[in-house]
Amino acid sequence: MPSLREPDFYQAAEALLEGMISQQRAKVLRLAREAVPNIGPEDVLNPHDFPELKAHPTFEFEDGLLSGLVAAQVALRAEYRSRAS
Repeated sequence: MPSLREPDFYQAAEALLEGMISQQRAKVLRLAREAVPNIGPEDVLNPHDFPELKAHPTFEFEDGLLSGLVAAQVALRAEYRSRAS
């Protein structure tokens, strides 16, 4: 198995996370629209404004997964930048 140099690994991991985040954002929006049909992408960032989302059986779980993916992306970027300086 070929080894990746650090910049190559970072770029591959960043692209993977970006794709996963994009897919999860779409899923969270789709689930939100099951409960609140006219909700927009910006509205989903403040789900506490919509009690219907709290009642949705899987919205909070999937939104939590999205938060975890974003946190992993932030951590990856911070680690890469700390190694670069």
